[in-house]
Amino acid sequence: MTEIGRGFDAHRTEAPVAEPRPRRFSVHGREIVDDYAWLKAENWQAVLKDPAALPEDIAAYLKAENAYAEVALASSADLRKALVSEMRGRIQEDESGVPDPDGPYAYYTRHREGGQHPLVCRRPSTSPNVPESGPDPDETILIDGDREGEGLPFFEIAAAVHSDDHRLLAWSADTKGSELYTIKVRDLATGLDLEDRVEATSGEAVWAADGHSFWYVALDANHRPAKVMRHRLGTAQSADETLYTEPDAGYFVHIGRTQSGAFLDVTASDHETSEIRLLDRHAPSGSLRLVQPREPLLIYDVEHRGDRLYIRTNADGAEDFKIVTAPLDDPGRANWTDLVPHRPGVMIRHLHLLAGHLIRLEVENARPRIIVRDLADESEHSVAFPEEAYALGLRGGHEFDTATIRFVYSSMTTPSETWDYACDSRDRTLRKRQHVPSGHDPAAYVTRRLFATAPDGEQVPISLLHRRDLALDGSAPLLLYGYGSYGTMMPAGFRTNLLSLVDRGFVYAIAHVRGGTEKGWRWYLDGKREKKPNTFTDFIACGRALIAAGYTAEKRIVAHGGSAGGMLMGAVANLAPELFAGIVADVPFVDVLNTMLDAELPLTPPEWPEWGNPAESVAAFETILSYSPYDNVAAKDYPAILALGGLTDPRVTYWEPAKWVARLRATMTGGGPILLRINMEAGHGGAAGRFDRLEEVALIYAFALMAVGRA
Repeated sequence: MTEIGRGFDAHRTEAPVAEPRPRRFSVHGREIVDDYAWLKAENWQAVLKDPAALPEDIAAYLKAENAYAEVALASSADLRKALVSEMRGRIQEDESGVPDPDGPYAYYTRHREGGQHPLVCRRPSTSPNVPESGPDPDETILIDGDREGEGLPFFEIAAAVHSDDHRLLAWSADTKGSELYTIKVRDLATGLDLEDRVEATSGEAVWAADGHSFWYVALDANHRPAKVMRHRLGTAQSADETLYTEPDAGYFVHIGRTQSGAFLDVTASDHETSEIRLLDRHAPSGSLRLVQPREPLLIYDVEHRGDRLYIRTNADGAEDFKIVTAPLDDPGRANWTDLVPHRPGVMIRHLHLLAGHLIRLEVENARPRIIVRDLADESEHSVAFPEEAYALGLRGGHEFDTATIRFVYSSMTTPSETWDYACDSRDRTLRKRQHVPSGHDPAAYVTRRLFATAPDGEQVPISLLHRRDLALDGSAPLLLYGYGSYGTMMPAGFRTNLLSLVDRGFVYAIAHVRGGTEKGWRWYLDGKREKKPNTFTDFIACGRALIAAGYTAEKRIVAHGGSAGGMLMGAVANLAPELFAGIVADVPFVDVLNTMLDAELPLTPPEWPEWGNPAESVAAFETILSYSPYDNVAAKDYPAILALGGLTDPRVTYWEPAKWVARLRATMTGGGPILLRINMEAGHGGAAGRFDRLEEVALIYAFALMAVGRA
């Protein structure tokens, strides 16, 4: 096997070779041989808590892979420095979020000049607006992320939740990248943490109304959020009371607070079924109230107003969701009354409820809009934008008794804008426009929405960005991004980092493939389980459509996807390697069959509704085996591939990309190089510091530029 590696320095040293140690097992009468199963540490749970626990042979192999990747990319060192400098120059380093009022205070996050981590702050609600520059005399820094993370190889704040009386702040942080969050409580009068420590949580916290206790979600031995606990201040974690235990390993538990502030909500769900219980926050020793018992394929979420609940649901065949109301004292499905009926193809993604208004975020044919409903007279009006492709999101605030909502708008050419919107007068107030210190002219760029025809005739949306002066003659390189799982919608929003590629002549495109919900819930259903291959063929169709439209050519496309999108990368590498100059697979879920057969892994049981359970279903086994990237590596030429992983990643474990790379190198007949880089100090999201993350982005962009000969 030879590696061509245009522009790469892989020839300067030998690639690491993982020793085959075959593990054989049978499923449904089929023998599976896994040569690289040994790369999965038997003590993987311990590694999540302490990376130093990684066995020496595995650690040595991963370090050798990192060293090889660095050699292969060595000639891009100056380019990467330039990319980091460019991208950092587009960041307003002392950026501040828009304060969110809650009674006497307004809360927000900001960064200091040169700071890696956010500062959690507040100021009196009656104070004037935050100054554009310089210190804010009315500000109190509640959590200084830079100080808390000082000296730690990884530090990430998950949540910072103030008590109703504004005296205390429950805040959670992860110091390993393994998403094992510790919750602490800060006295906001002294700025000091209390002695309370709650370990191994999901990071979520909801205060009881009296501020003497809070609820959190405890992770079990398999890293799954399984229990809701109540912690009383001043007591040991061992004394915490169990409020709810989820009996089904396939359901994850989450907690939140209704916008009204009246209830704690406890949600147990997988990817296609949900169940919610409510608890009066003013009676923390009370009992949970079940809204509607779980039914297969029934999804619902809940908000509260007065004596009624407002529920977004897919009940009664409402595939793209509808909104119903129910009496608070008897909220079961038998008492649900339609308020906003179902309209096929118009997906209700989010419900936001205020004292006098119901606000919903809808998406139709990959274009979002906000609908505001006056609950007094039932009149409605919409908030939408004229660009072909854009991103629009609602920002839920702290307050309920208000007629103002906040939304954030951007497009691939337009920097992010944060607006306050008065639901009654319909007045818009611009609260913040993203500033690009190094400069940005939206008129110098073009954003468009195209459609590709999939093999079965479906029209797949594509959002794209390029410089206005780019010659569209097929010579341009193109970065094609895709995800297509869990119903996740890929927003066509503004990202300053992308300009470093686009300004170097790249076209950037997002393939809104099936498995997302850009075209409604059916778009998701048509890209999961037995229909998962649609995601892959949609992506390939997008690539070919962009070639046909003159945006690029074969071997000028670099594909990029992460997590489940990394599985997409592995699949298209096997199906259409000739299409791509390079592929970036970020924390890629590529060992699908083995992972879905291992019920001990954190995400496996909750993922069965998404992919199927190959241990129980022959059909699911055959489907997964037919596309699982690791199991379908073949003796053919592959494009250059960069696989990225995190040692403490509990979602897509480090051994998935490691095994995939080992098998690719041992099987392929030419092409490459095949590079693996494992962050030994981070998990699923990579580096936590905002400037450290730029180093990782620069690595990806340098690889893309090298793959198309632009480095």
